[in-house]
Amino acid sequence: MKIAVVGVTGMVGQVMLRILEERNLNVTSLIPVASEKSVGTEITFKGKQIKVVSMKQAIEMKPAIALFSAGGSVSLEFAPQFAAVGTTVIDNSSAFRMDADKKLIVPEINASTLTKEDKIIANPNCSTIQMVATMAPLHKKYGVKRLVISTYQSITGTGVKAVEQLENEYQGKKGPMAYPYQIHKNAIPHCDVFEENGYTKEEMKLVRETQKILDDRTIAVTATAVRIPVVGGHSESVNVEFRNEFEVSDIRKLLSETAGITVQDNIDVNVYPMPLMAHGKDDVFVGRIRRDFSQENTLNMWIVSDNLRKGAATNAVQIAEYLIENELV
Repeated sequence: MKIAVVGVTGMVGQVMLRILEERNLNVTSLIPVASEKSVGTEITFKGKQIKVVSMKQAIEMKPAIALFSAGGSVSLEFAPQFAAVGTTVIDNSSAFRMDADKKLIVPEINASTLTKEDKIIANPNCSTIQMVATMAPLHKKYGVKRLVISTYQSITGTGVKAVEQLENEYQGKKGPMAYPYQIHKNAIPHCDVFEENGYTKEEMKLVRETQKILDDRTIAVTATAVRIPVVGGHSESVNVEFRNEFEVSDIRKLLSETAGITVQDNIDVNVYPMPLMAHGKDDVFVGRIRRDFSQENTLNMWIVSDNLRKGAATNAVQIAEYLIENELV
């Protein structure tokens, strides 16, 4: 089982390596791939030093699976080249997510739709994954009608440059800026670029990807995405209107029985999800579950997850596991 990790030197690529080790995937040969400037350098995997190879070399090696986390332009250029030699690509960029011919997969929700013919599979956006993982069982039982989402997103979602900016600002140093403003002691309501409708791409990803993954274009979604000076994970305040009535106790029970979800919801002892506690974990954490008394059939909840793990790397590796277990590669 030859597996390539494309973008292996980036933040998500590094987490992919760690998760491949942790989950003990049967990798007979790991192929680390990065930009030309990193070719020849070494990465460590399962205690061994392995040299980084070029994209061309990796394609010639014909891996069974290629985990991509190298940006949309790289995916658009090279994912089809890997697919042409028989490799199944799991792409973490936004390049193929809204392509009608490509599947957008959260394994717990829709992995069963995958076939051997799916050679390029899209990994959803980090903020979408944790939200739909929570919504899927609720939608199935109660019917989600409308979602109002406010995100509080970790700087790690932007990348290494953002982490360096925060560290420099914390120490009072000047350096390269990942954001148009200071992020230390600040909140920036601007994730990704603005679209013509006044929303950012990040906000519209929550709209479009949610409808595609849950396979229901009638779900109304509106979002505001905010970057905050946090490292451990993304947090989301979600107001969900259902088509059918519910009991809050039944919601808690259903979520607590859902694979990959941990309910942390006991306000008597101040138990609720926080990015500090979600950091380094694979589950999606849900709390502050309470009825919205201003509107019928409506609920408020707080959802937190490590955006580099379940929001990116873990989800991609779980897709790879599903493909291997079901002999689709």
